[in-house]
Amino acid sequence: MPPQKHATQTARKNLGEEGMSLNVLPEGCIANVLAFTGPRDACRLSIVSSLFKSAGESDAVWERFLPRDYQSIIFTSDSYVLLSSLSSKKELYLRLCEKPIIIDDGKKSFSLVKKSGKKCYMLSARDLMIVWGDTPTYWRWNSDSSSRFGEVAELIGVCWLEICGKINATMLSPATLYAAYLVFKPKEGAYGLDYQPVEVGVGLVGSENGKRNVYLDSQRGRAHRYHLVRRRIGLHNRSRIVGMQEPVPASENNGQHPKERGDGWLEIELGEFFCKEGEDGELEMRVQEVKSGDWKGGLTVEGIEIRPKEG
Repeated sequence: MPPQKHATQTARKNLGEEGMSLNVLPEGCIANVLAFTGPRDACRLSIVSSLFKSAGESDAVWERFLPRDYQSIIFTSDSYVLLSSLSSKKELYLRLCEKPIIIDDGKKSFSLVKKSGKKCYMLSARDLMIVWGDTPTYWRWNSDSSSRFGEVAELIGVCWLEICGKINATMLSPATLYAAYLVFKPKEGAYGLDYQPVEVGVGLVGSENGKRNVYLDSQRGRAHRYHLVRRRIGLHNRSRIVGMQEPVPASENNGQHPKERGDGWLEIELGEFFCKEGEDGELEMRVQEVKSGDWKGGLTVEGIEIRPKEG
């Protein structure tokens, strides 16, 4: 039996004969009760009766599901006029869930998790600290039709790869486990990152945070990794693969691979962060490969996304 139908039948059964008395309650009273549930439950309960449906679509309910600072957030959006003209708070909520809005002069995007109303942000490449990012020899700034932002950063070639993003923890939803993800995609001819892991980490500035190694190669989810034999050739002593030995189980290389997103980009998890009630301070997310001295290039970076961790 579908969950919605089961929930409706259960609610009607539990109400029994007393359920008739609910129809004499003011709609505002029902709305106050629904506001203490959540977006998913409010939608399910709205099909119990016409009274519940009317109360469940009221602004009083959906105002509670929106973040407390939603007005100041959408005020900085380039879609502010459109969002302000929506007919109801429920429509605004669903709009923020379905499509991220661009805020902070195009430097960030903002959206909500549909089932919980938790906040999600993405820091654009322009909002990140990229070592050598303003040096055209190493990085190039381009537009990309598949990106939500006006600019993305294209890695031409560096031997020192370091990307850092920061966001104030007060901007996140409290009592929520978050994960940060580097959002990127390789270009044709990408090199230097298929065999070389990068170090990533997430944590408050000034505190200890766990670091680990991940791989940015596009061959994600492979069952085995390989020892690759390299030879330095050409300009900048760029490394090229010239052979391989026996496969090594993935569990031995202490890394992870990117996953495909629904928007055509790839993402790799950088780490987790639990945002406590009243949490303050800057959350820092870092990606770096500075130890090998090998050259790497052919990577397009859209940004770093911070969203609630599922499960």
